[in-house]
Amino acid sequence: MHFSVLIASALAALQACRAEIVESFHDLPSTHFDFIIIGGGTAGNVVANRLTENPKTKVLVLEAGGSPDGDLNTIVPLFCLRATPNTSIDWNYTTVPQAGYNNRAVHYPRGRVLGGSSSVNFLAYTRGTADDWDRYARVSGDYGWSWDHMQKYFLRNERWVEPADHHATTGQFDPTVHGFTGVNSVSLAGFHTPLEDRFITAANQSQPNSKYAFQLDHNSGQQLGISYVQSTIKDGERSSSATSYLAPQYANRKNLYVLLHAQVSRVLNSNKNKNSRPSFDTVEFTDGVGGPLHRMQAKKEIILSAGSVDSPHILLNSGIGDSGALEDVGVEAVHHLPSVGRNLSDHPIVTSFWLVNAKDTDTFDLMLRNETVGKEAFELWQTNRTGPLVDTVFNTVAFVRVPPDADVFKKFPDQDPSPGPNTAHIELVPMPGHLFAPFPDTGHYVTISAGLLQPTARGTISLRSNNPFDAPLIDPNYLSNDFDVALMREGIKIAREVLTLPAFDGYIISPLTNSTTDDEIDEYVRDSALTFFHPVATCAMSPQNAKYGVVDPDLRLKGADGIRVVDASVLPFTPAGHTQAPVYAVAERASDIIKCHWNI
Repeated sequence: MHFSVLIASALAALQACRAEIVESFHDLPSTHFDFIIIGGGTAGNVVANRLTENPKTKVLVLEAGGSPDGDLNTIVPLFCLRATPNTSIDWNYTTVPQAGYNNRAVHYPRGRVLGGSSSVNFLAYTRGTADDWDRYARVSGDYGWSWDHMQKYFLRNERWVEPADHHATTGQFDPTVHGFTGVNSVSLAGFHTPLEDRFITAANQSQPNSKYAFQLDHNSGQQLGISYVQSTIKDGERSSSATSYLAPQYANRKNLYVLLHAQVSRVLNSNKNKNSRPSFDTVEFTDGVGGPLHRMQAKKEIILSAGSVDSPHILLNSGIGDSGALEDVGVEAVHHLPSVGRNLSDHPIVTSFWLVNAKDTDTFDLMLRNETVGKEAFELWQTNRTGPLVDTVFNTVAFVRVPPDADVFKKFPDQDPSPGPNTAHIELVPMPGHLFAPFPDTGHYVTISAGLLQPTARGTISLRSNNPFDAPLIDPNYLSNDFDVALMREGIKIAREVLTLPAFDGYIISPLTNSTTDDEIDEYVRDSALTFFHPVATCAMSPQNAKYGVVDPDLRLKGADGIRVVDASVLPFTPAGHTQAPVYAVAERASDIIKCHWNI
């Protein structure tokens, strides 16, 4: 996205991000804290906030990135399009070549900034379904992870607020399933688009049992159908874990310290007896690129909240993982835990484009290709937080199940990977414009991304070398089996089908992609698929005495003391939706578990 409008006065007008935040190891008051949290991201800041509610509990957060203050890409919602990749606030990871993507390597965005991926994502707030969470409870052996039990944690996280334009929202969400007194702001879109009207009209024209029927609230546990999008936005600005859980009233607590630019290399075992249970209480890190290594000690626990890529990466660098694989790259094995970094699951996504009959103001195309129009949009946002920049890239969403009589289920009977009948296989994300470079010079477009919510392929996070600061090898193993390819193909067909509904009569001119046969669609998928960047399961939870998995249901590292993992990596399956809201809820429940364990 292209706006040359980084105006100094605008930056000065932005509310600064708070807090007692330091950038040097030497600014810390001690080398010992009760809890050391690795990662000031979506989950880490929640845990830091909740643990420091007790003024006697001293917490240190180590964040590898810097502050988001003044960075418009982390503040202006629509600038999520340019927050990643290849920026200073992204880890700038790339996958290994993916056989299922015709041997393409793809960018793998992860936020390297305070707030983590909640500072750079596309802001969608989707909880998943009751089926999702009840499956987590079953596979972990802990009812506490069930949908009904987790509702209080979703509500504890959420502060529902009015959209930026303050329009009437009756009939656009269900207030009975939302929280109004939580911490992280959530709202409906604050800038109306004609595409939004067409999708809602299509939903209202559909039969009640149609896969395109209107769904009042996709966060009610029953998601199927077309609904209005809910996003982490307040007053036209992004609401991240940094702006919410580290807001001034929390971050100025004298028992909370946040050290920026602190990249962790490993955690250290303090129990030197190789025949007894390992115990980890020390974190090793650098507070600057190429700077010296420092060590800090946790009196109670190390909380690993570095995300689905970096949490397993840190464990592996610490000698925690498959002993044979560690020794192969020259890392001394400390704790044999073969599941670390394995079972990586992520949502592949395929984007399609259509030329449409629309006015200049109906889509974002002119704003993206014309600097003057882009500047005018920014000035609207800067002046009073109105206009197209106040939202993420989509105002409506469709969660759709592939019909049981579809070709994929005829060819692969009894292989439905969804956790239950009320959970979608495909998420459709409709966007008003050709939102991804290169931008066409003329015309108006609709973009629809189709995400595969129930992938069966599993990948890995592994070590590139024994240098802990080398980037990990990321292999999501996308579309590595015929079933996932066939299910993704159905998603493309559904995206095309929805645009044939009466609400789109006279609107669609032509598709930009003309693949028609199954083989042609499959090739288009393999040539163009990317990632929804929703990785999970690399430190998956499993029952207490299970010989597989990485953490127990209370999120403590199996077979060891001193480490608890709290982030998306503990979820054993991808949720049917974006991972931000589930991670917030996981972190809220984990905070309760930790407080109970330590009686704080």
